[in-house]
Amino acid sequence: MNTAALLKKGLDFEFLSAEEGQFLFETAPTAELTFVANACRKVQKPDGKVTWQIDRNANTTNVCLANCKFCNFFVPPTKHHLENTHEVDHQNGTAYVTSIEEYKKKIEELYRYGGDQLLLQGGHHPKLGLKFYANLFKELKTLYPELKLNALGPPEIAHISKLEGKSHTEVLSVLKEAGLDSLPGAGAEILNDRVRRMISKGKCTGGEWLDVMRAAHQLDISSSATMMFGHIETLEERFEHLVMLRQVQSEKPASANGFLAFIPWPFQDEDTILRNIKGITNGVTDEEYIRMMAICRIMLPNIINFQASWLTVGSRVAQLCLHGGANDFGSIMIEENVVSAAGAPHRFTSDGIQAAIREAGFEPQLRSQDYSYRAVPSGIEQQVIDY
Repeated sequence: MNTAALLKKGLDFEFLSAEEGQFLFETAPTAELTFVANACRKVQKPDGKVTWQIDRNANTTNVCLANCKFCNFFVPPTKHHLENTHEVDHQNGTAYVTSIEEYKKKIEELYRYGGDQLLLQGGHHPKLGLKFYANLFKELKTLYPELKLNALGPPEIAHISKLEGKSHTEVLSVLKEAGLDSLPGAGAEILNDRVRRMISKGKCTGGEWLDVMRAAHQLDISSSATMMFGHIETLEERFEHLVMLRQVQSEKPASANGFLAFIPWPFQDEDTILRNIKGITNGVTDEEYIRMMAICRIMLPNIINFQASWLTVGSRVAQLCLHGGANDFGSIMIEENVVSAAGAPHRFTSDGIQAAIREAGFEPQLRSQDYSYRAVPSGIEQQVIDY
C-alpha cells in the first residue's frame, strides 16, 4: 500500500478498506491526514460555519441491567426497583425513575437557556417497556409540542424489543408515532463483539446495534453514530467499526438522512470498573484524538457532519479538530450525567462555545438536531457552570 495513493483516494471520497484506513493512520504524518480531512470537510460543508447546539441530556432512569464496566452512572436493579417503577425523585438510595414533574422543571429550564431538544436516555430497566416510553413521549409532546425528542438509543431499543417480544421496526414505529424525533448513536462503543462481551456484556451485540439503526433509517428516523475508543479495543477493531457504520449508511433509503453525524470520543476512566479492577486506563493522547478525527472523516465520506468531543478532550483539542475534519462543536450540555460521572470535566456556556469557535477561525452557527440552522434566541439565560 502507498500512503500518497490512499490520501488521494480520501480526497476523491472513495471508500477505503479497513486495512487501507489503518495503514494510512499508521503511516501518514498528522499534517497530511488533517489536510485531507479538512479538504473533505470544505467540500461537504463549504460555508465555513461550525455548528453547535443547546440541549439537555436527561435520564429516564439509572436502574440498569447492562452492567457496563465503563459506567459509573447505573444502579443494578433490586427487588425494590422491580416493584416500584414510578418513583418520584431519587428514592431508595440513589436509584430513580424520573417523574413528569421533574421533566417539566428540566424542560422549562432548557427553554430559558434557549434550547429546543431533550436528549432522553437511561438504563435498561427490567420493568420499563414500550408502553412506558410511548406514554412518556406522548405526555411530553402534549405538554411541549415544539420540543424535539432525541431519545433512547439502539441498546435501549433492543432491550425494549426483547421485553416486548417485538421487532425493532415495531418498537420504533410506536415510539415515532408517540413523538420520537431522532435516535442518538449511544451505546456503540466499539461494535466488535469481542470488545462488547468484555466491557458491556449485558448490552446488545454490535449486529443488533447496527440492525436497530437500519430499521430507524427505513422509518426515516434520523440518527447519529459514535465510537468510544482507547480502552481494550485493537486498532483493527476501530477500523472495523468505521466500515460497519459506513455500510449501514450506504444502505439507507435515498430520501432518509440516516446518520446525520459521527462523534468519536476517548474512553473516560475515572473510578470505572475497567480502571479500578482491570487496570485499563485511557491512553489516548491529544495528537491521537486529532488523528482519529481526521481519519474518521476520510473513512466515512457518506456522513456529512463530524463532531469534536470537547466534553472529553477539552476546547483546545476540539478547536484543532475543526481544522482536521470536524465541523460541529456539539452541545453546551445543560445536563450530562453518564460521561461526566467517569471523569469528563469540561463545560461550556452559550457565549463560551461561540467564543471558542470564533477563536478557532470559524463562524458559530446554532443548529437543531436535524442540523438545520437556528437563530440564537434573544434574552436567553447563560448556564451557570460549576467546575
